[in-house]
Amino acid sequence: MSNVLQVSDAGHVRTLRLNRPEKKNALSNELAWGIIAAIEEAAKDDHVWVIGITGTDDAFCSGLDLTPASNGQGQGQGPMSLQDALLDDLGWVSRFPLVLREQCDKPIVAGLNGVAVGAGLSLAMAADVRIAAESVRLIAGYPRVGGSPDAGLSWTLPQAIGYEQAMRFLLENRTVGAEEALRLGFVGEVVPDDRFQERFEEYCQSLTNISPITARLTKRVVRQATALADAEAHFRYELANIRMAFKSEDGQEARQAFSEKRPPVFKGH
Repeated sequence: MSNVLQVSDAGHVRTLRLNRPEKKNALSNELAWGIIAAIEEAAKDDHVWVIGITGTDDAFCSGLDLTPASNGQGQGQGPMSLQDALLDDLGWVSRFPLVLREQCDKPIVAGLNGVAVGAGLSLAMAADVRIAAESVRLIAGYPRVGGSPDAGLSWTLPQAIGYEQAMRFLLENRTVGAEEALRLGFVGEVVPDDRFQERFEEYCQSLTNISPITARLTKRVVRQATALADAEAHFRYELANIRMAFKSEDGQEARQAFSEKRPPVFKGH
């Protein structure tokens, strides 16, 4: 892997830092699969007790990189098509919640240093704990490109903020700032921008003060209490719905209008 994902250890904390600042840390295939592989590796490493995920510069993750491809598709650094991310059997977007919540027993802390949109927000919500900088901005993003939630957001978001607030946020596609994010339950803590990095690192380290066995068993029982009956089946259902949305005439119109920076004209087809 190139430098799109920086991995570092400090004691028993492993930090993953999304590093595509020129794209607001948007998800290319390389970055997305890199995150998944890094979580899987950390889950198996007995020296790692806590995992932190954050972004570079002023963004956590601006979602899927849909800009026109300039250096190839597949596993490369560049932008991906919707098919790359969504139209295979169980795209990487559905592996975020499976790997972070279902397969990794270690606490995962998302440090939201800036904007989190679409699949980037879904990545954050799949973590166990979220700390945000005051400049954070949370945006669903899906309505603007004619899509429905993916990457487990239909599961994790209502858990965090409740059914109606989740529906309002997803349908209204408004921007949620730090104060509202804390009030609604998107995040558990907000800190000033100039203290964010220090507090994020401090909090991750604080979780290593308890036994790693205790932390892992705690995550297991809480996860079991809030588990889907069949998580993989639900994420496949998410994919089926977003495929349908993207294939519709309205979905195509939404993406065309988004790229042309104009209001879309929907027909209900």
